[in-house]
Amino acid sequence: MEKRPAFLAFLTISLLVISGGALRAQGLAPATLNLASHDQKTADDIVQIITSKSVKEPADKPVHAITKQRAPVVAKKLAQPVKKEPAPAIAKESAQPFVGEPVRPMDQQTVTKTTKHVGLFSFKTPEGKKESVPVVTQYYPKQIVYPFGRVDRHIDTRLMEAASIAEERAHAHSRSRCWHYVKEALLASGAIDSRPKTELARDAASELVSNYGFKKLPVTDPFSAPVGSVLVYGTSRSVGHVEFRTKNGFVSDFRSPTPSRRPLLGVYAKL
Repeated sequence: MEKRPAFLAFLTISLLVISGGALRAQGLAPATLNLASHDQKTADDIVQIITSKSVKEPADKPVHAITKQRAPVVAKKLAQPVKKEPAPAIAKESAQPFVGEPVRPMDQQTVTKTTKHVGLFSFKTPEGKKESVPVVTQYYPKQIVYPFGRVDRHIDTRLMEAASIAEERAHAHSRSRCWHYVKEALLASGAIDSRPKTELARDAASELVSNYGFKKLPVTDPFSAPVGSVLVYGTSRSVGHVEFRTKNGFVSDFRSPTPSRRPLLGVYAKL
């Protein structure tokens, strides 16, 4: 009879211990059992940590918190380089060389080069060769100055008067009557007393020397001939040319600042 109350007391104590441990385990266990895998639990823990620190929202909505934060960040990164950054860079590069570069003055050498060579004048030489020269379109104030004729006091003054008469009667262009006009001027001034009879200009030298007392001067340059002297040009096969030396040039039936291009036979004057 003594063993039974002791057994009951031991049983009662053991039940109390077991019930206390069950209640303690029940308090520590979660309200609902999660049957997901270990990886899914770790992912949920990560989501809960991120959302709790950054968004500070309840842990039962982790998916909505992530989508709300990432969407605006992606949109900002795509919009900034397209709208704001390239547009100012293109505007600055295109505007700087157009606005900032100063206007350069035109170079005088380039202007003269373009105005000088306007065109070419083509012609054929007496030998039949085709040549061309540039057309001059500008005015040059510095003209070619020829030397004036010198006055020699040893020459008969009536020859200088004959040169003046021939210059008054001369024309602007040749009429192929040079020896005729020189004859008339010599007669009008009184340098000769009769009219020469030769017809060709190349024969004027021999007739003036043989019939009228003219002498050949030691002059080979027409510009060095004294004023009033008679210059005879030509060859044995040509008609020749005759003219007076004046202060400003040469004269026969026309006036010219330059002498004839024919071969010079000699310069003659009456002393």
